[in-house]
Amino acid sequence: MKKVVVIGEILVEIMADTTGDGFRDVQPLTGPFPSGAPAIFADQAARLGQPVSIVSAVGDDDFGQINLDRLRSDGVDISGVFIDKARPTGSAFVRYRKNGDRDFVFNIRHSAAGHLHETAAVKALIGNADHLHIMGSSLSSPEFVEANLKAAESVRGRGGTISFDPNLRREILAASDIAGAMSRMVALTDLYLPSGDELTLLTDADTADAAIAELLGRGVRAIVHKRGAAGASYHDRHGSVSADAFAVTETDPTGAGDCFGATFTVLWLRGLPASDALRFAAASGALAVTKRGPMEGTATLDKLQDFIRTTEGPIA
Repeated sequence: MKKVVVIGEILVEIMADTTGDGFRDVQPLTGPFPSGAPAIFADQAARLGQPVSIVSAVGDDDFGQINLDRLRSDGVDISGVFIDKARPTGSAFVRYRKNGDRDFVFNIRHSAAGHLHETAAVKALIGNADHLHIMGSSLSSPEFVEANLKAAESVRGRGGTISFDPNLRREILAASDIAGAMSRMVALTDLYLPSGDELTLLTDADTADAAIAELLGRGVRAIVHKRGAAGASYHDRHGSVSADAFAVTETDPTGAGDCFGATFTVLWLRGLPASDALRFAAASGALAVTKRGPMEGTATLDKLQDFIRTTEGPIA
């Protein structure tokens, strides 16, 4: 199987037990949960049996250890994770509002996760990777942008492939010189995985159809447009296919998009037809939202198959 690597943050997430606005009152909390978009992606990929490694850093503390224990136990190669004795493990506090929006308090930039360490193990992982997955949430500084671009050029130069989940806001692009770097990123991308309005974010297009045509014209081989409860669609030069979302009771949506993306990417790398890969990815995202905690809903292929059979019937 192809070796996958992802570069980015490992965090703990601590969740408010009540709905409301922010954290200005004393309130009950639950956690810590292992988290960080790249870590969730890696964990889900590993649970599907894909060889996957993560390049990151954690503090020499309990929050770091809970993440390393979880990733290691689920099969992620953590040899590229640096133990930073000078900085704490990154953290995210989250509270849901009544309308479903979320308030966050992050400690990433000044944590272990905010710094890269190009160790011999990291060089080996990137040097041996067949596929690089890039998370927009990890492009938090010029250092991380350049590290991902350098790794993408290395993997692509050996005939490997790149997937890119943008997860970027328009104000970030407007406030810095990141737009040029993102254009380079798209030029290296084989599989593009935007959510909602992100489909047009890195294009000059105003409509979904125009954005798809532009991205394919720029060399992107395949696009998966994630639309949450509205389902997802796949597009390449040969056509398009769509899949509905599964109806489930939502407990916590954090991490669902990362589980969806990991599942689709893994099955795409294995050559599964797009319609089947979308179906499994939709199941992965659905299972993720039924569990409290961003990494608690990751699933094996057998579990996804059982969920689909129970919900829809046999898989063709």
